[in-house]
Amino acid sequence: MQTAPPLPPPLPRATSLAELLVPVADEMRAVDATIRQRLASDVALIGAIGDYIIGAGGKRLRPAILLLIAGAMGYRGNSHVLLATVIEFIHTATLLHDDVVDESDLRRGRPTSNAAFGNAASVLVGDFLYSRAFQMMVEAGSMRVMRILADATNRIAEGEVLQLLNVHDPTVDEARYLGVVERKTATLFEAAARIGAILADADPATEDACARYGASIGIAFQIIDDVLDYDGSAQSIGKRVGDDLREGKPTLPVIHALRAASPGQRIQVENAIRDGRGDFTQIAQIVHQHGSIDYARRCARMQSDVAADAAASLPPSEFRDRLLELTLFAMRRDR
Repeated sequence: MQTAPPLPPPLPRATSLAELLVPVADEMRAVDATIRQRLASDVALIGAIGDYIIGAGGKRLRPAILLLIAGAMGYRGNSHVLLATVIEFIHTATLLHDDVVDESDLRRGRPTSNAAFGNAASVLVGDFLYSRAFQMMVEAGSMRVMRILADATNRIAEGEVLQLLNVHDPTVDEARYLGVVERKTATLFEAAARIGAILADADPATEDACARYGASIGIAFQIIDDVLDYDGSAQSIGKRVGDDLREGKPTLPVIHALRAASPGQRIQVENAIRDGRGDFTQIAQIVHQHGSIDYARRCARMQSDVAADAAASLPPSEFRDRLLELTLFAMRRDR
């Protein structure tokens, strides 16, 4: 059985995300304006779905990390806003495709785009976002940035296929789970952080530290997302509690619970993974009973600590401080 170190002392209460992003508030508004501008199309359906996506909100964490790292490294140009928008377009495209593959009908507390407009329209608008993102990459004029984003997009696609292979498979272990998280989630966080450093002409060691920050905080965020599926409320997380299991996804809390469960409990959980049905309240109780929530939170905290160590190596600044505080926010959030 795999183990995680004991829970460290409680973290101090993290600042709200809006307060954390005050140093880049102007740039974040510029990103939002660029999103609206670059979603423009004379194809009415693209505009309708684009407006719907924008209206759904979202944390914009990946672009925020790019902007914070660029600020921490003293960047003074304009390309960071353009590339932060590219990052958000790629992320949004993956969400559109994910919701179709997962047959999801709720995200951020409202119907998904595929529920509102249909699967075909959502997939095609996701393709539009990918292609628009690549048009914008060319504008940035950096072959290295284009290579990083092209590689990231390919790696994300690999993660999506790996996740598809894991669905409804109760034999998925922690290594396979993390393989998906590293590709599907951490990759774009890592790319955003690395690009922020590249824009500022950071030295290789600093660039690698920034990339390590992005990848680690991305893993931490995904693990906490998966924890909230068993330890949150539908109102706070914007989807039904237990949706991951309904979709047949074996995430870290349930993988740990399967290792510790009694034979009868194991059969119950395995059957739920296979067919997406069962008593999800009982399964949540099994997950809690075996300390699986605490185990997953410890794993997320380990990744958060790696990110904090990486951020601590950057030059002192308000931006660096906010990157450090963001590692606390990753652990304390409830949605």
